[in-house]
Amino acid sequence: MIFLDYKSSKPIYEQIIEQIKLNVMRQYLKAGDAIPSVRKLALELSITPGTVAKAYQELERQQIIETIRGKGTFIASDIEIKPDEKKVLELKKNLQSLIMELKMMGYDKQRVTKLVGEIYEELSVC
Repeated sequence: MIFLDYKSSKPIYEQIIEQIKLNVMRQYLKAGDAIPSVRKLALELSITPGTVAKAYQELERQQIIETIRGKGTFIASDIEIKPDEKKVLELKKNLQSLIMELKMMGYDKQRVTKLVGEIYEELSVC
């Protein structure tokens, strides 16, 4: 369900968030599906429970998951897809940096747009 790249510069908790969102988007995880407890996932991934808890807290803040005391943690039943302006600004900065790198490698606007389109389509495949 979750694959981590321990050599990546991206923090582990962000990788967990990304992987769970990807699984929801691809409908591998659906509304009401249970996800492992913090302790169980930490053991499976050989990481500290605090790292998983941080990821779960952010996923709850974004209303992707919900925790029901005594029952467990589940994919939220009514995930509302809405822009988070603060997150959009952060992503825009990251995208600017990535596009600058592509331009430095000789990519023109058409090639960058094509690449973004390909990535978008890959994420849309269920």
